[in-house]
Amino acid sequence: MSQLLTLSRAARSGEPRPLRMQQDFLRIMTAHVQLMPSGHEFFVEGSDNLLEAALRAGLALDYGCSAGGCGKCKAKVLSGQVQKTRHSDYVLSAAEKGAGVVLLCCNTAVGDLVLEAREAHGATDMPLQNIEARVKSVTPLAEDMRLLHLQTPRSNRLRFLAGQSVALELPGGISASYPVASCPCDDRNLQFHVRRHAGDTFAARVFEGLGGADTVRIEGPRGGFVLNEESNRALVFIAGGAGFAPIKSLIEHAMALESAESLSLIWLAANDGHYLDNLCRSWSDALDDFRYLPLTLQGAWSREAVERVLPQALAAHAGLESCDVYVAGPAPLTNAAEYLLLERGLARTQLFVNTLE
Repeated sequence: MSQLLTLSRAARSGEPRPLRMQQDFLRIMTAHVQLMPSGHEFFVEGSDNLLEAALRAGLALDYGCSAGGCGKCKAKVLSGQVQKTRHSDYVLSAAEKGAGVVLLCCNTAVGDLVLEAREAHGATDMPLQNIEARVKSVTPLAEDMRLLHLQTPRSNRLRFLAGQSVALELPGGISASYPVASCPCDDRNLQFHVRRHAGDTFAARVFEGLGGADTVRIEGPRGGFVLNEESNRALVFIAGGAGFAPIKSLIEHAMALESAESLSLIWLAANDGHYLDNLCRSWSDALDDFRYLPLTLQGAWSREAVERVLPQALAAHAGLESCDVYVAGPAPLTNAAEYLLLERGLARTQLFVNTLE
């Protein structure tokens, strides 16, 4: 409090504010921010800028470079006070400054704040982007599965919604489409689950030594398999095969939003196994409202194999008809799950399906 009073007196007297004192004050402060007209809320901790804090909370604000150069993250301060955290090359007009417009990527909150800001409300609000990223790491997840970690430039991050996919292109023109397996709350670090298949030249390059000196061109995002953020119903996720990647992104996004009544994951695996089983169990251990059920198929993927294990799992889930259900995976899974869920009374408007081969 004494630091805040000192800052106020300095401002009234016209004296320069002590930079060290400002930074110390912001580092220990937590501020509540509300966005209008959506009513979404988030907290800013320490000296994080407003854009970083909103993205970490799972909100899809409009932005571009995230470095003060493009002006796309403009927002209007309706009440409260902001503090500039860094220089911006983008110059606001005198009229914008007079109306309380600020750049979210260059300001933080000083106390509670109400902002008017643009948010993405669906997949159609996401612009198609073309970004050159570098390979951060390639990590084994299973014998035939690798985690490809790409990192974008600080000034050109990928805007996407959880559940969407992108096209990845290696030097030489080798390309493939993959769902993003990470949360939009960390838009600079992008994860992809790459499975090795016979004849898949992209996967072969990933397995045979793609490294930190390599770059990958990203084009996207695409796809409408995204979270219905207007709903606060309990969420059930059913994943299989390549479908675990977008489901993981959706789950992490739902955790960041903290708006769902509860979260449940049913993961069907065949020969590839539950290659991130420990992660799923850690979610279940850490969160009281998270349930995890791994199921193993006998043999290869087929509708008959799915229908031998999935009905019992669905029957054990009480109140399924009042949930939003997201299903992603190969056709035998999505076809069987869609039939079984609708047969049990789930409204089609509460069912979201993404068939991946």
